[in-house]
Amino acid sequence: MSLPLFNPFDPQYVADPHAYYARLRQTAPVQRAVLPDGQVVWLLTRYDDVEAAFTDPRMVKDPRNACSPEQLARMPARPQSTRYTRTNMLSRDAPDHTRLRRLVSKAFTPRMVEQLRPRVQAIADALLDAVAARGEMNVIDEYAFPLPITVIAEMLGVPVADRDQFREWSDAILTAIPPQPATPVAVAALEGLAQYLEGRFEERRRAPAEDLITGLVQAEEAGDKLSKDELQGMAYVLLVAGYETTANLIGSGVLALLQHPNQLAKLWADPTLMPSAVEELLRFTSPVKTSTLRYAAADVSVGDVVIPKGEMVLVIITAANRDPARFPSPDTLDITRSDNKHLAFGHGVHYCLGAPLARLEGEIAFGTLLRRLPDLRLGVASETLTWRPSFGVRGLERLPVRF
Repeated sequence: MSLPLFNPFDPQYVADPHAYYARLRQTAPVQRAVLPDGQVVWLLTRYDDVEAAFTDPRMVKDPRNACSPEQLARMPARPQSTRYTRTNMLSRDAPDHTRLRRLVSKAFTPRMVEQLRPRVQAIADALLDAVAARGEMNVIDEYAFPLPITVIAEMLGVPVADRDQFREWSDAILTAIPPQPATPVAVAALEGLAQYLEGRFEERRRAPAEDLITGLVQAEEAGDKLSKDELQGMAYVLLVAGYETTANLIGSGVLALLQHPNQLAKLWADPTLMPSAVEELLRFTSPVKTSTLRYAAADVSVGDVVIPKGEMVLVIITAANRDPARFPSPDTLDITRSDNKHLAFGHGVHYCLGAPLARLEGEIAFGTLLRRLPDLRLGVASETLTWRPSFGVRGLERLPVRF
């Protein structure tokens, strides 16, 4: 029997994935489908199923821990330069995942992140200083991306002046995250980033500093803590994942607030609602649409369906965050929503390490924008806005506003 096609690059899907996932939740919440490259994947769209998959030890990240030699042989070959998408902690299981995560976890604790508040605030103010007199700006290019890129670049110890190059590489690399094919543009971006990072590693070997790159290099030099590929993979995931989610949260969140003026008015009237608003915007916009791939290490029952050992599984965060069985009126933006255990940062051992930083950046970004730019409004008709075609993340191409 032929399988339905799941094409996350279809323009209709890119424009409105929520409608697609709503149909799946109702008709086939555990759906076996085929990707454009012919690979077969199971899509999980119900909140309870997605949450369970995040913590089920039979759902592993490394296919070598789940698939038979025959299944591994059928997987598409990928260029050597894409190995950093597989050697980072997002794609590893315990004990490697535990070891890699521990190396950088201290930098992202709520206490350490809170110390960054004055610097994040200064960055937000500087970005708005640059546009305040104009009365208009593109939120994506002039605020949503430069703010978190600047923060993570400073934490890593790489030149903030290179942030436009980081973004260019990131945009290309995100199109090569498995199961997407590695295009020549994506391969070139991975190679460019790898060469760039190697240069930074060499600098820190010669001249250590108080930054994350130095910490990673010293862990590599300690021997069994970090291999060369793991060093590259860790720096890659911190740089790319360190700003991508937050940038999309800021851009999509501003649009959501402007499209829901009653919620925007509540936030303007009562800034103490900001932490709650950030949680609701994370749920409502789902900056990360899917988790990275998982593989069934045994036959796994999900509802009345059995996912066979070795098959690929994709948990759909966007669908889970709009599941009416978990969230009343899920398609309504409600910044006062109290029971809001969304899955925007995942769940379980792979819960997003940077969640405290993303929350802090979101609170400051939205709060500063609303405080400093009165009468904030869309600069174009909302139906003219377009979304970046990407398998795993959801973000706007541009967002012109006036104030």
